[in-house]
Amino acid sequence: MRHNKKRGMKLGTDASHTKAMKKSLVSALLANDRIKTLESRAKAIRPDVDRVITWAKKGDLHSRRLAIAKIGDKEVVREIFEKAAQGMWADRNGGYTRIMKLGPRKGDGAEVVIMELVTEAVAPKAKAEPKATVTKVAPAPAPVEEPKAEETKAGEPKAEEPASEAEEKSE
Repeated sequence: MRHNKKRGMKLGTDASHTKAMKKSLVSALLANDRIKTLESRAKAIRPDVDRVITWAKKGDLHSRRLAIAKIGDKEVVREIFEKAAQGMWADRNGGYTRIMKLGPRKGDGAEVVIMELVTEAVAPKAKAEPKATVTKVAPAPAPVEEPKAEETKAGEPKAEEPASEAEEKSE
């Protein structure tokens, strides 16, 4: 028996309205990669979005049908499955969404957030490597600059000498 065990957040509405709202928000987020909504709603749809993306990474027919049932829009499901097939989230094992707080809404003070899909690659964790012994290397000798042929001993460039008259006539 399920006495006193609620399933998810009600979001201040009845069950059918909550279900429709969550379906709409998940679809909008997956279609646009970013939505502006209330913090409680964003936290409520985060597991659903992660579940759909995990299905998309799996990529089989059963997962596609589950995603269509969860989202309700075949085109959005097709786009998400294509992104997952291209390896957009291949190296990520969860945490496909990011919530950034914008502050309270002017009218009623509700916390407004931007929820977006994370597309950056995860940096691999650095493994603890044993400390290597440090070997000192002698510094390389500094390169020696040779004076240029065009410069005189004083460091001024030579002035061009006028060509002789014989060379000018031959041209």
